[in-house]
Amino acid sequence: MSRRLPIYFLIDISESMVGEPIQQVEEGLSTIIQALKTDPVAMETVYVSIIVFAGEAKTLIPLQEIINFYPPKFPIGSGTSLSKGLGHLMYELRRNIIKTTPEQKGDWKPIVFLFTDGVPTDETNNAIIEWKKNWQGSSNMVAVSFGDETDSKLLGKLTENVLLFKNTNASSYKEFFKWVTASIKTSSVSVENNSSGFELAALDNTVIEKIDLSKEKPKQWVDNNFVVLSAKCQNTKRPYLMKYRKQLDHSEYGDFGISTMHYRLVGAYQIDNSYFELSDQNAISQKINTEELRGAPTCPCCGNQFAFAVCSCGNLHCIGDEEISTCPWCNTTAKYGFGGDGGFDVNRTQG
Repeated sequence: MSRRLPIYFLIDISESMVGEPIQQVEEGLSTIIQALKTDPVAMETVYVSIIVFAGEAKTLIPLQEIINFYPPKFPIGSGTSLSKGLGHLMYELRRNIIKTTPEQKGDWKPIVFLFTDGVPTDETNNAIIEWKKNWQGSSNMVAVSFGDETDSKLLGKLTENVLLFKNTNASSYKEFFKWVTASIKTSSVSVENNSSGFELAALDNTVIEKIDLSKEKPKQWVDNNFVVLSAKCQNTKRPYLMKYRKQLDHSEYGDFGISTMHYRLVGAYQIDNSYFELSDQNAISQKINTEELRGAPTCPCCGNQFAFAVCSCGNLHCIGDEEISTCPWCNTTAKYGFGGDGGFDVNRTQG
């Protein structure tokens, strides 16, 4: 058997990835595998695994030959626990990597592609210390920020290869995953030639560029680039997410400029119950006032006109034109009204 080149994808599946980002990652990984299956060198050496993390982490695809690999459907979870993602990655590395012995040559240095679009919602110091002590020298990591709101300074503690993916449109996603594919191919050729085994393809700076790690960003425990609200459909009992993106408006008043911030609706998305499995159940509840939110969607599960009704239990669900509604979270029945002045606080996820 040829020496293996293990490739691990460690992917953020927090709520802020819901919608187009996670769909594009699914499609992108599919194109990567299809391309590698046509490359004879990659077919001989490359093994691939996918690990996902939100509030919890899990192995979605265990390390396997690419001939047997079929890209999965990605779940969504609450929170961005990078420490649990790293911890699970290190567990998989310890369990799967074949070490060199006097009797055999082990695997080439594994390559890890970390994809994330926000900031961690947990304490990461211990996991980073363990990574630097046990794995930083015996593996190669590429950390990719999906957008410019990621805590790149923190990612720089894991690897010097911290890149910004400018995910501006669908075509940029295609170009980005072509670059990932090319990087895996060049690395597989490198190991076959007994070289370093890690060679990134040339960067197209209109799509992806190296991040300046000298810029410090403050620590935060909630990803404030987005507000995501979790809810359940009254009719189907299925969970869904409502995603809002931060928006700054600048107004001029005489010689002064004033910036105001709010969150504008991106969309509502149907998810499945794996969301709760991948969410941190011990996370501290966070609030957002409805006056900070712009836009209210219909229910993505059943089409009810209002996806944003608040039960006395504090959870959100949809309502239609029925006189009496039943909360799918606690089964409380109530009659809902509309109107009133001012906003009110609702539970938000960690993002």
